[in-house]
Amino acid sequence: MAKWTAQDIPTLAGKRAVITGANSGLGLETAAELARAGADVVMACRDPSRASAAVAEVQRRAPGSRIEAMALDLADLSSIRAFAEGYKGRYASLDLLCNNAGVMHLPLQRTRDGFEMQVGTNHLGHFALTGQLLDSLQAAPAARVVTVASVAHRATKGIDLDDLNWERRPYSPADAYGKSKLANLMFHFELQRRLEKAGSSLVAVAAHPGYSATNIGFGLKDKTPLWKRWAMNMGNSLFAQSAAQGSLPTLYAATVADIASGDYIGPDGFIEFMGHPKRVGYRPEARDPELGARLWQISEQLTGLRYL
Repeated sequence: MAKWTAQDIPTLAGKRAVITGANSGLGLETAAELARAGADVVMACRDPSRASAAVAEVQRRAPGSRIEAMALDLADLSSIRAFAEGYKGRYASLDLLCNNAGVMHLPLQRTRDGFEMQVGTNHLGHFALTGQLLDSLQAAPAARVVTVASVAHRATKGIDLDDLNWERRPYSPADAYGKSKLANLMFHFELQRRLEKAGSSLVAVAAHPGYSATNIGFGLKDKTPLWKRWAMNMGNSLFAQSAAQGSLPTLYAATVADIASGDYIGPDGFIEFMGHPKRVGYRPEARDPELGARLWQISEQLTGLRYL
């Protein structure tokens, strides 16, 4: 049986998608393939100049595509609110929300609202964005929310819900990233449970890209040691799959007809580092309903946004 590729994406004419972090890497590849399949794509990006260049690149790859950029900083709740209000002021519905953007292995720093940057951007920002766009998603038939997680969710010892923002423990950039990715999966499964309880047709799906050659691992270039940047470049060159290949699980989750709410899609290769999309496993805590409900409650308290 042939392996699934982006060439297998069905026509998406008449569909509209929002992709966070779409100016580079996995987000750019996802945007380009969805646009090529006929979707109207909104690239939600923090940096306007990089967003303009990304729009031009997608239009080059998918001539005639309907694509635009809108400003979004997931590390700022006011920016998330402004983005959602701007979107809803222009469009009546949303068929696909791809929670793709992320930061990785950063030194300790805080978002505008005081959250640790990795959990604040990767989880809390997307939690707030999903809630702000929920009405638009529910206004579309069979809409999907795709949350991008990581194999790194297995590398942490677990999530500390009593200190989600690293205010009392010694900080570890790698562990903070792993915990934020575990939070992504916990959010995904709790969203699925709440949607099913509400009788919603909205589908929650998660995906991870394996080990892909993107710039996420470099952190902030001005604060990342030269040796680490060299190591990341070597790792990307020798062991990583391309960003285009790494985007396939997200594209599969976003477009394949037989996806079920709660599915988690990743590469089919050795230890899920590379390959073609398939349903994959996860650590048990990710789907623990008590932990998920508690994370949801804490996320509501921190973001000031309650939904479902």
